[in-house]
Amino acid sequence: MSLLDISIVVPLYNEEESLPELVEWIDRVCTANNFTYEVVMVDDGSKDKSWEIVENLQKKYPSIKGIKFRRNYGKSAALNEGFGATSGRVVITMDADLQDSPDEIPELYKMITEEGYDIVSGWKKERHDPLSKTIPTKLYNGVTRWFSGIKLHDMNCGLKAYKGDVVKSIEIFGEMHRYIPVIAKGAGFDRIGEKVVQHQARKYGVSKFGLNRFVNGFLDLFTITFITRFGKKPMHFFGLIGTIFFMLGFGIFLWLAVYKIFINESAKLIADRTEFYVALTAMIIGSQLFLTGFIAELIGRNSATRNQYLIEKEI
Repeated sequence: MSLLDISIVVPLYNEEESLPELVEWIDRVCTANNFTYEVVMVDDGSKDKSWEIVENLQKKYPSIKGIKFRRNYGKSAALNEGFGATSGRVVITMDADLQDSPDEIPELYKMITEEGYDIVSGWKKERHDPLSKTIPTKLYNGVTRWFSGIKLHDMNCGLKAYKGDVVKSIEIFGEMHRYIPVIAKGAGFDRIGEKVVQHQARKYGVSKFGLNRFVNGFLDLFTITFITRFGKKPMHFFGLIGTIFFMLGFGIFLWLAVYKIFINESAKLIADRTEFYVALTAMIIGSQLFLTGFIAELIGRNSATRNQYLIEKEI
């Protein structure tokens, strides 16, 4: 079966007002550009009539696929399931609230197919959001750029384009949808580009995200950075830190012993000095971290994914 030109994945949650307008807009743009396409709509446990509208739209637009969760699992789960259902050469994600413009689709498609990018992320340079949302977003993006080394201005923009191979090679869980470029880079897809896109003011409903997403976002960043760098070699992380702590504690203890025995025999007993307990604590922590590294390696040895690697080409 030949691949479609484009698969468009739309995660949605209580967006009944915007869905007909969004689908009509996508169809108009794709038809005008002679794209073969599909729209994969993933209903993340909506409580309104969103799924009923998806069913009705599918009768009018056969290119629509629908997936409905029994309850709300979050955007990462919706994207992960949507990615699994795609069959396009290029996969584009966009939010269902009409703040992402389908008019960007042709240029995103061109950047993937003609300019050779693995991922193109949208950049909402001019945002129609309150300061309570834009300021934390800038801080979040700055920290993420520093941690990941990926020079994107808007890491969490919902409007992105991917090579089909990218979405089939990565797994998203928890709330890791914010870091798909980081996950993809860790999998070897490092041609990551950016395009300034139009940010539409919200037309219907209210935002589904609160300020807590920024706290969770930073925690997820630490998680994904660790998994990407040390997922298959945890001893390199825990063992290094454990060795540093142990050697620091042992060095302090050795100095106390040399000072007491050879330099000042009248000095306080080693066990009466504060430095002794600092040294002892450091050695205990170092030993625990070292053992953690060993245990993590043993778990990794028994993991079903211990020897799973992404192969780009074979001859």
